[in-house]
Amino acid sequence: MSTATLTNLRDYLTGTLSTANMLWLSEQLADYAKKAEAPCRLTLKEMNALLDQAEAEIAAGGGIPHEEVMREMDEEIERWEQEDLVLAESQLHKNELEMVEAV
Repeated sequence: MSTATLTNLRDYLTGTLSTANMLWLSEQLADYAKKAEAPCRLTLKEMNALLDQAEAEIAAGGGIPHEEVMREMDEEIERWEQEDLVLAESQLHKNELEMVEAV
């Protein structure tokens, strides 16, 4: 990835994610980088075999339905938003106390 692309991604994420989510993402990326292994190299034949296997599992009823994945993601996003709200309210309360003490 180019430096400009990474810079744009960073700017987008910092403008979109809350501070708590940015910290979480940073920790996850750091942990992932520590554990990262060299990417496996597959031949086209091996890749097609893996795709065939996955398609067979899906046809046999395996996997997670799209609706379930989306419901879980919606719940997770709602949880993040509630955490952000609690954090914002506690910060607001702290600021109000500081203003009262200043008076």
